[in-house]
Amino acid sequence: MLAQSLLNLSTKEAACHPIAAGLILSSSFWFYMPVIGQNYLGSQEFGVTVTATDAKPSSDAQSTRAHIIVVGNAKGGSGKSTTAMHVIVSLLTMGYRVGAIDLDGKQKTLGRYIENRQSFVSKNNLDLPMPSLSVIEPSEKKNMDEAQTDERARFVAALQEQVYANDFVIVDCPGADSFIAKLGHSFADTLLTPMNDSFIDLDLLAKVDEKTYDVERPSWYSEMVWEQRKRRAMIDKHQIDWLVMRNRLSHTDAHNKRNIEQILEKLASRISFRAAAGFGERVIFRELFLKGLTVLDLRHKGVGVRMSMSHVAARQEIRQLMDALRLPGVEERLEKI
Repeated sequence: MLAQSLLNLSTKEAACHPIAAGLILSSSFWFYMPVIGQNYLGSQEFGVTVTATDAKPSSDAQSTRAHIIVVGNAKGGSGKSTTAMHVIVSLLTMGYRVGAIDLDGKQKTLGRYIENRQSFVSKNNLDLPMPSLSVIEPSEKKNMDEAQTDERARFVAALQEQVYANDFVIVDCPGADSFIAKLGHSFADTLLTPMNDSFIDLDLLAKVDEKTYDVERPSWYSEMVWEQRKRRAMIDKHQIDWLVMRNRLSHTDAHNKRNIEQILEKLASRISFRAAAGFGERVIFRELFLKGLTVLDLRHKGVGVRMSMSHVAARQEIRQLMDALRLPGVEERLEKI
């Protein structure tokens, strides 16, 4: 397998390999260097120095790689997969080629969402845009080091295939403190973190004083993201753009809602993320899962779902999120959604 051959390359061989030249081996991770084809002088902190002066994509691959959007949060139930699917369909609707990688191969929510979409499209003979999908199943190896090597190799292989075949690749991370989740975060150009609008979810970003609501310290998840951003900057001077999305917002002006907003404003400047309003508490964001559809698909004939004012409002929330993400080239195509 190609992924295994990458793992076996020597430093000199890796420097000449079009994909391995973009990877750097540390004691725990393969880190991706996205600016493939340019000079790189590695840091001794990562254990290996790779120079990729002449590294270029193969002739049958596009000359530039996809922009990688990682959807991550250490807590389950925050709406990661639903958010990822709506970002995917938004980009497809704009006319982009989109790849999807589900790193939570055990639960496989995003993978099933896309599979449901393919099934619904086939059964109803519909012409809806589809992403390319890769699912990284948990390794069956018993030894932890071997399992991590196995998962890393399969992720590298999937990413290699996706980054030169698409304009955007969306990586959906599991809601847990796991090796594969940390690995996924390190590959981000844009990190999107959905969180429910509650103090329970906020606790995964920072410890907050119960009386004053002052931010006492960042959480382990924020520190993990900070570490990945720092390492990424050392590798290729790229700053991961981190957007925290407030999800399942209530439609009333509650004290909790205002408090969360104020705390996020303080925290954003402290640990360098941007905050954005996400999706409201609408059943319609979840009720279309079995069909593999999103709100953006309801304009197509044959989907069998009648549009309502709630659908129109939800579509506006999606448009606002896509604008807030500040993805390259997207601003000019927002009117398509």
